[in-house]
Amino acid sequence: MSSAAAAPAPDAPAPKKKGKMKGILVMLVVALLFAGIGVGAGLYAAGSGLVGGKHKEEEVPEDPNAPKLVKKEGAEDGHGAEKQTLPVGLETDKSPDPTKYKASYYAFEQPFTANLRDSDGFAQIGLGVSTFYDQKVLDNLKDNDMPIRSAILMVLSQQDSFSIATPDGKLKLQKELKDAVNTVLKQRTGFGGIDNVYFTSLVVQ
Repeated sequence: MSSAAAAPAPDAPAPKKKGKMKGILVMLVVALLFAGIGVGAGLYAAGSGLVGGKHKEEEVPEDPNAPKLVKKEGAEDGHGAEKQTLPVGLETDKSPDPTKYKASYYAFEQPFTANLRDSDGFAQIGLGVSTFYDQKVLDNLKDNDMPIRSAILMVLSQQDSFSIATPDGKLKLQKELKDAVNTVLKQRTGFGGIDNVYFTSLVVQ
């Protein structure tokens, strides 16, 4: 009788299997919970700009002291000339639209004379420049007259008598002079702004 009553004993470990399954489920839930928190934190960081991209607060602000493009009267709404402020440190090499913006001109008082590189001849040129920006650019030009003159003479001394006498050579010289003036202005003031260089006189001997 006592041995028959003890027969069901092999089924006793069943509750332990249920306990193990419950523990595994709890671990899975915890793992998924932490994974969800990690994904959410990643999405938040990406959305706020902490990971990749630029944070909204890092957008380049406008500099009220930077030179401004001067619009022609009636170029947009007929309320007179307007000025467009540039963001800090932003300057494009692309020339502004001359139909929308007003050009200002400045002529150097003294001509530039330099020996040509391939002969005993020399070139003497009178120069003027134009800008679509406000008076700040012209003031920068006047304030840095000496280094600008030096840069112009350096460019002029690199010319040869043949190329400077051709139309293509003159156009190339204009571009080189414009780049030289803007380079000096950028180094000295952080901003160029010269749109073009013009010959007011040109003598090659």
